[in-house]
Amino acid sequence: MNQLDFSGRHAVITGGATGLGYGIAQRLLASGGSVTIWDSNGEAATKAAWSLGAKAFALTVDVTQQPSVAKAVAATLAQAGRIDALVNSAGITGPNTWLWDYPVDAWRQVMDVNLNGPFICCREVVGQMRSQGYGRIVNIASVAGKDGNPNASAYSASKAGLIALTKSLGKELADTGVRVNCVTPAAVKTAIFDQMTPDHIAFMLSKIPMGRFGKIEEIAAMVAWLCTEECSFSTGAVFDLSGGRSTY
Repeated sequence: MNQLDFSGRHAVITGGATGLGYGIAQRLLASGGSVTIWDSNGEAATKAAWSLGAKAFALTVDVTQQPSVAKAVAATLAQAGRIDALVNSAGITGPNTWLWDYPVDAWRQVMDVNLNGPFICCREVVGQMRSQGYGRIVNIASVAGKDGNPNASAYSASKAGLIALTKSLGKELADTGVRVNCVTPAAVKTAIFDQMTPDHIAFMLSKIPMGRFGKIEEIAAMVAWLCTEECSFSTGAVFDLSGGRSTY
């Protein structure tokens, strides 16, 4: 493992109780920082923080609700004193079906969690980052947001929107000490696979030239670097982690 320097910094990780978010928390802790996990499953968040050690904390947060996020920002600042990095990792896939059969309520839920949630979190955290003159925001998008996966229209559209949000906010904050970037992984085998059909999982694997899914620690390594001071001249950028699927 390459050594990254996140010493003395504090990160908020949404959806950090399990999967990719948990792996990112592990890597930032190993890099010398501390973390607060925001997750809608408070019990899972508390258990995750306990397993991560004394420099990890947990809050029950519904990222789709602005009052919940605003309350979490205040609680995090009261406990940690600052928020140096925000990793928007919370996400859902939604059902795998044709667009013309897609349930409207499910579409709205995917948009709420995958796009509205990061918007609200960024909106509530950016003020504190601007006032302290430093911050790093990393949005977990997806290669689906660049290519568009069939039978995953809501997921693809939400991640495309998140890429655009990243570019827009990155430009808005370019003259400050806050950097905003996103990563676009191909499929990574986590519990989110439980939300997908076997056919869709097979389709995603067939598109990866390396012939395998990504590993949590591979994504976490890139995200952790984007959270450090060394990421100083990249903002509004999209970093692929796709095993060769995306080359543009």
